[in-house]
Amino acid sequence: MVDTLILVLFVVSGAAAGWLGVDLLPEQQLIRIQNLEQLSWILGGGGALAGLLAGVVFQRLRRRLMEQVRTMPTDLLVSRAVGLILGLLVANLLISPILFLSLPWELVLVKPLAAIAANVFFGVSGYNLAEVHGRTLLRLFNPNSTEALLVADGVLMPASAKILDTSVIIDGRIRGLLESGLLEGQVIVAQSVIDELQTLADSSNTEKRGKGRRGLKLLSNLRERYGRRLVVNTTRYEGNGVDDKLLKLTADTGGTLLTADYNLAKVGEVQELKVMNLSELVIALRPEVQPGDELSIKVVRDGKESHQGVGYLEDGTMVVVDGGHGLSGERLQVTVTGALQTPTGRMVFAKRDGWEGKESSGPTPPKGSGSNARNRGKASGKRGGKGDQDPANPR
Repeated sequence: MVDTLILVLFVVSGAAAGWLGVDLLPEQQLIRIQNLEQLSWILGGGGALAGLLAGVVFQRLRRRLMEQVRTMPTDLLVSRAVGLILGLLVANLLISPILFLSLPWELVLVKPLAAIAANVFFGVSGYNLAEVHGRTLLRLFNPNSTEALLVADGVLMPASAKILDTSVIIDGRIRGLLESGLLEGQVIVAQSVIDELQTLADSSNTEKRGKGRRGLKLLSNLRERYGRRLVVNTTRYEGNGVDDKLLKLTADTGGTLLTADYNLAKVGEVQELKVMNLSELVIALRPEVQPGDELSIKVVRDGKESHQGVGYLEDGTMVVVDGGHGLSGERLQVTVTGALQTPTGRMVFAKRDGWEGKESSGPTPPKGSGSNARNRGKASGKRGGKGDQDPANPR
């Protein structure tokens, strides 16, 4: 929408300049022209074409500038802006005496051309000086800002903003991640996400109403704790649903979408966006458990098998304990025998110390697989008996 508006403005401006430019021609030339209206149309068309080309160039420059601004550190952005402003200020101070001079009609274009040249020259010079010596100025104003200097040198990468999904807010684990310092940068909450939470909070369904209120309460607590680090983006994006709007917001800001929705994460990856799946992050942060490790597990309930009990690690990982049947509520010393990684998490298999019996070091095999194998073994044994001779090697 913005790009289209820019093109329209440049085309209209170019056409108007060409159409009205006929009046700026000298009177001697106007007298020689027989059809001024035709000349106006020609100049208007040429001006529109020139405006279109200028609009395309301006669009590319604007996109490149926006990409640089999004990835540029704040300190470096401020120093460059100050350098540009100082350069323009010096240019206007130097050019002001020329603007008050009375020049003949033949030199009427000298003033605007001189003003444009001075602003471009001194503006670019101020920007370049800030580019080269801006780090020194930053060191003078803030000697302790080592991080800003490292980012300016390209040693460190600036932290990208984290855009929260509705599922992450309702989940609640985002609070612990922020408190631990694992997530850096600004935290952005889209207005569409807040509207969805409000809709859930006003729902007649008790479960949905509880989720919505829990999410709104979490946002309120994050606002009180982190202040301006939590930013509410009020831009109204067009799209089908909240997920589509979040993807557009992520693409525009260049941030990282933080979600617990598996499907939304995959869609973001397909669109080549930065996506952080909260479930995958939590799984990656869980401590590794290797066979032979000794653990202390409290049995919560009995397992599916007659000799199994079920307990949980501190991070929520389920542990199937052989020899834990009938010991609910007791804390046992167990030894890890194996682990199984599933799309929803990890399952650990362990054996109670001192228990002798059948171990389940992995998932239970499908029913009938063992009996089928035994039947095939029996059948092969029968075929290999005395009555069966190989025709090629008769005994």
